[in-house]
Amino acid sequence: MNLAEKIKHLREVEGELRGLGRPMTQMEVVKAMQEEMNETLSQAYLSQLENGKRLHLTATSRDLLARFFKVQPGYLVSDLPDYSTDLLTDIESETDRLNTWLIASAEEWSAEPLLAEFFERLASSEDPRAYIELFNRLVDLPVESVKKLVNALLPKNNDAA
Repeated sequence: MNLAEKIKHLREVEGELRGLGRPMTQMEVVKAMQEEMNETLSQAYLSQLENGKRLHLTATSRDLLARFFKVQPGYLVSDLPDYSTDLLTDIESETDRLNTWLIASAEEWSAEPLLAEFFERLASSEDPRAYIELFNRLVDLPVESVKKLVNALLPKNNDAA
C-alpha cells in the first residue's frame, strides 16, 4: 500500500470512528486537527499526498498525521513493492509446523506443568496428528467413560487418570 492509499484509508476509518458513516473529507481532517491539536496541515498538502503528487511526508507532517490518526509514524510511508503482511516461513512440511507449534505451546504453558508436559510429549511422539485425531474423538465421550477406558488399558502402577 502506498502513502496515498494509507491516508485515504485512515480518513475512511476515522470517519467511521467518529460516527460519520463515511470517510472524513480532507477539509474535515484539517479542521479537526486544528480544533483538537492546535496544529494542522493545509488541505492542499493533504490533496497532493493523496493524489501522489507528493510521495513523502516531512518529519513534522508525519508526526502530526500519526498523532491525529493514532498510528505509528512508520506506518505513514509507502510499503516496498514486494512487501507482504503475510507471515512467510521456510518450514515446508505440515508436521514441522505442528511440532514447532507444540514445542512453543509447551513453553507458553510452562506455568501449568500438566499442559506443558502434554504438549512436550505430543511434540515428541512419532505421529502427533494421529493422537490429536483420537483426542478429538475422545472429547465426545463422558469423562467417566474415558477414565474407565484409560484405567483398563494402563498398568495398575500408572493410575494418573
